[in-house]
Amino acid sequence: MSRKRRAMKVFILMLMVGAAVATIWLLEDEGFSVRHAGEHRDYLLQMVHRHYSKAVLFFLTLFFMTAFFLPGALALTLAGGMLFGTFPATLYVTLAGTAGAVAAFEAGRFLLGHWVQRHFSEQLSRFNLEMSHHGPHYLLVLRLLPIAPFCVINYGAAMTRIPLKTFAWTTVAGMLPGSAIYAFTGAQLRQVHEASDLLSGKSMLAMGFLALSALVPVFLHHWPRRP
Repeated sequence: MSRKRRAMKVFILMLMVGAAVATIWLLEDEGFSVRHAGEHRDYLLQMVHRHYSKAVLFFLTLFFMTAFFLPGALALTLAGGMLFGTFPATLYVTLAGTAGAVAAFEAGRFLLGHWVQRHFSEQLSRFNLEMSHHGPHYLLVLRLLPIAPFCVINYGAAMTRIPLKTFAWTTVAGMLPGSAIYAFTGAQLRQVHEASDLLSGKSMLAMGFLALSALVPVFLHHWPRRP
């Protein structure tokens, strides 16, 4: 490995660690949590109305960072739905989530992915063959079903030979259904005063769509594949 490439890897790693520390410090300093967002709903809605552009920028940045190391993408989507509404929150989550996922994917591949493939090419030969045939299907399943943290999927995919283009479109396609449903559910929190209010017809309908979206991987599994 050249000295320039090694220095670039160290710089990117330090940048990621610095961003993580800064984000965690900011969240702790502001006392941010979904519980606090619910408790101060009216105040937050008023602040978003007064400083909409800044609120959107903060939300985009925060969601972008979840693609690297922060948990809580689902909670942030609910909060975004409450603060911005269904359609804007879905748009913001998809844009920031995809941009962050692509950035994390590229960083992970540059820092470690190429090294893994180069040093374990023989052991990974069958795995790479399987991913070349069914990689998009696996990525869609992981995005549609919240069975792994958002950032783990990004770094895990970076260790494979999946093309960036495939990773990007499966991220968008896999995020959209859940993002829209969770943003819609979050938007209903504007009118929620008691726990029983969550059992409204619209909320139950959203949960029904969420259940149906979970069945999509089953249909994909039985969809005819090319030999």
